[in-house]
Amino acid sequence: MSFELVELPALSRFTVDRQEPLRGDVQRIAQLWPKARVLTVDARGRTLVADQASRLVDRPATEFGDGPPDTAVLLGEQDGVAYWAVPLTEDETDVSAPTGRAWFNPELTDEPQWLDLRAVGALLDDTGAGLFTSAVALFHWHRSARFCAMCGGPTESIKSGWARVCELCGREEYPRTDAAVICLVHDGADQVLLARGAGWPEGRYSVLAGFVEAGESLEACVAREIVEEVGVEVGGIRYLGSQPWPFPRSLMVGFEAVADPTDPLRLADGEIAQARWVSRADVRQALAEPGSVPDLLLAPGASIAYRMIQSWAAVG
Repeated sequence: MSFELVELPALSRFTVDRQEPLRGDVQRIAQLWPKARVLTVDARGRTLVADQASRLVDRPATEFGDGPPDTAVLLGEQDGVAYWAVPLTEDETDVSAPTGRAWFNPELTDEPQWLDLRAVGALLDDTGAGLFTSAVALFHWHRSARFCAMCGGPTESIKSGWARVCELCGREEYPRTDAAVICLVHDGADQVLLARGAGWPEGRYSVLAGFVEAGESLEACVAREIVEEVGVEVGGIRYLGSQPWPFPRSLMVGFEAVADPTDPLRLADGEIAQARWVSRADVRQALAEPGSVPDLLLAPGASIAYRMIQSWAAVG
């Protein structure tokens, strides 16, 4: 019983034109700057949101000077307005996530508050979600690409933040993306295989995922990762959709696959704390009323895992 995603994953939404040719057009950038809007992102990946985290709080570009700062990145253009992002410099070394941050549920207010993409990615509108996702991804990359991978020389940002060039050898580098697969395994009927990662809160379950290795296809990675993580052979591997996951630079490629629920589960030591088959009825209940099904809290709304589970639960 195959299924399709009922909606785009939250962080796959994007409405502005990315405008690759604009990134090097100095004259056009100068023309657009006076009316441009700027998103600020702090060293912990947070930005200002308001109205119950449904709206980004951006600022007029003119507050940042007569032109884009050297650290600014161009996110795109829409209806004649250019959108930029600027990293804040305070606490710049404090970029690690606190324990449990992926499951943090903040108390939302109508007033502006600093929140990260995991917390608000599913709450923002399509434009805001796309802008914030791109900004977080780019700033993660800039922090890790300050020195040339070829000669070790310092690099500087060029092309409106979409490339860096080495000051010594002239080598250009572009934002990197790591491919990862994420797969919802079901029995072809009314059961889904969910797992709790090592270090996750008790009762928190999601679908299985892993990084693609060098020389490996996406489908081969799905089959390998599921065997490695829970010891189950799968078939019927089928693509569902994808979503950027800039923590720090992943692209999650979603699949479904079918397995036999009578096969014994063998959990990867140190990776998977628990795994279990769950009925569609229990998943529906857990989605409708989080916390109402004992020992079953599902993936948060900003993740493609949530959209995959939601879509599978909607079948039938």
